[in-house]
Amino acid sequence: MNYPPGVPGCGSAVHSLSNGTKVGVLNISGRVFMSALDCPFRTGKEEIKKLRESTDIIIVDFHAEATSEKIAFGYFVDGKVSAVIGTHTHVQTADEKILPNGTAYITDVGMTGPAVSVIGIEKEQIIERFLLQMPMKFEVAKGEGILSAVVIEIDEKTGKSTAIQRLQLKYP
Repeated sequence: MNYPPGVPGCGSAVHSLSNGTKVGVLNISGRVFMSALDCPFRTGKEEIKKLRESTDIIIVDFHAEATSEKIAFGYFVDGKVSAVIGTHTHVQTADEKILPNGTAYITDVGMTGPAVSVIGIEKEQIIERFLLQMPMKFEVAKGEGILSAVVIEIDEKTGKSTAIQRLQLKYP
């Protein structure tokens, strides 16, 4: 949502479920240790107001590097969105919770990809990159996979979350 005008994508959307329930989804990026973008707090606040005209159920994907920026954003929008789900670091955190005003939160939902890897890449290639500091082509690791996710229960009448549970499943 906070990328410059002209980039692909729309940043937010409202989807209708099969039962008619409308769910707003907002994707916004942080700025700490990332590219310089418009302020996610100001941009997010304005877009959440627009989404709330259509639905009280809003899920935010906050794509950021710094855990402090993610949790600060969670508290900033607590009670105004149903969930803030952090993404980017590929490592699932164990801090899922319901914030004081009813927003489900997790700092990073984790990745879905190869379990024996460094953020999905062949581990030897990443180690070599750290040792040599030379650019190289990376390959996706092979083998057993891992699925990281959260299950969130949301009250359809209020848009508030009542439960969040993190999942991490391995598959062949």
